[in-house]
Amino acid sequence: MKEAARHGDPLATERQHAKGKLTAYERIELLLDEGSFNEVEMLRRHRATGFGLEKKRPYTDGVITGWGTVHGRTVFVYAHDFRIFGGALGEAHAQKIHKIMDMAMAAGAPLVSLNDGAGARIQEGVSALAGYGGIFQRNTRASGVIPQISVMLGPCAGGAAYSPALTDFVFMVRDISQMFITGPDVVKAVTGEEITQNDLGGADVHAGASGVAHFAYDDVRSCMEDVRHLLSLLPSNNRDLPPRSATTDPADRRTDRVVELVPDDPGRVYDIRTVIEEIVDDGDFFEIQPGWATNVVCALSRLDGEVVGLVASQPASFAGVLDIDASEKAARFVQFCDAFNIPLVTLIDVPGFLPGVDQEHNGIIRRGAKLLYAYCNATVPRISLVLRKAYGGAYIVMDSRSIGTDLALAWPSNEIAVMGAEGAANVIFRREIAAADDPESTRAQKIKEYQAELMHPYYAAERGLIDDVIDPRETRSTLVRALAMLRSKQADLPCRKHGNPPQ
Repeated sequence: MKEAARHGDPLATERQHAKGKLTAYERIELLLDEGSFNEVEMLRRHRATGFGLEKKRPYTDGVITGWGTVHGRTVFVYAHDFRIFGGALGEAHAQKIHKIMDMAMAAGAPLVSLNDGAGARIQEGVSALAGYGGIFQRNTRASGVIPQISVMLGPCAGGAAYSPALTDFVFMVRDISQMFITGPDVVKAVTGEEITQNDLGGADVHAGASGVAHFAYDDVRSCMEDVRHLLSLLPSNNRDLPPRSATTDPADRRTDRVVELVPDDPGRVYDIRTVIEEIVDDGDFFEIQPGWATNVVCALSRLDGEVVGLVASQPASFAGVLDIDASEKAARFVQFCDAFNIPLVTLIDVPGFLPGVDQEHNGIIRRGAKLLYAYCNATVPRISLVLRKAYGGAYIVMDSRSIGTDLALAWPSNEIAVMGAEGAANVIFRREIAAADDPESTRAQKIKEYQAELMHPYYAAERGLIDDVIDPRETRSTLVRALAMLRSKQADLPCRKHGNPPQ
């Protein structure tokens, strides 16, 4: 019976392979350590009647559930089996998922879902819909308690798309993964627009335009390799610390190259990822949502073997300004790191928030406030470092001393001010410049005057808003020592049911 359940209908397996897709069992084998999978409820079958269901009662009921290990650590998994009812969710199918989610919570171990299902099983009616409700409730209860990862390996339509959206990370594979609330046929019927499944909800759409997906891949194997890598950086639950990894990269290694990588001129462009490579262990970091809101970089990496979360302005994209998408991307990442005891390092080179009617009308105030709320609410060790410029409200939001960062550092080239010198001079000395015989010469003189008075690198340090101005070549060793000091940090939030973050 078990052998029959595992292999399923040979014709259905052939059809799955013909589409370039693996079976549920083959996917699980790619995810977990070899020979580690323990299946739960393999022989479960539905009890529904009507519409011919009573004559078709395959084992597993279209979902494979169980646990195994990734790099030797326990991980729970469920995988839709598209060969059976198209992976559609019925009552028994849902109960299997509920059970494995409850087991993951009880064991305090990550949960990975391999999604390839056609939504609710229509023949079972409201029972199927109620099954989704039970999944959503458990996703929400597990949020911030155990890491939850969704891997999209087929179509995911309607209410089924909400479970991945509730999880911490969403992986998609090009051409075989789609997510949408209403499919192309419904879109055409309602709006008259014609669009393909991939153009509506494919991997590149969600990884680059909507921000729903965190990662997009060309093939399943590379996708699963990165799921395994991500799990190696995460603690099993919110009571554990992230796993430490031995490194041969010296903690006191000098970072001489950053002096060449970051131009002194605050208007010149550079790629912050090259700076991150120079600072972290062995130049290795795992960027989160690299294709969406590219003006901010969020990444997991290690410093002296300890996992850290990095939030960094990206001058190579829109000059590193904060906008709606960048604020939401960074806020979610900060909240995740705080939930799972991952220290935060913020690298700042930000000219401000993006101005414009579109930004204002689409809620930059409330959505930008999400990042502010996330930092203010975070109790993990927090270190901020100003590389060049930090202007206006964006400086405050990017984990400044005033909102509670544990250590505020800066390079000697830093400029911390309400705005750039040119804009400030135009406002403060507007009348003098207008009345001058040579306005341009007067403007240049006033810009220099403002820079000398308020924008010199030590202005913030003199007022206690910067703890130390450091040699850029000592950035790595300074961060390593600071994080070691903060490792035992204890911080308590006010007693409350929960906060009410801006939406």
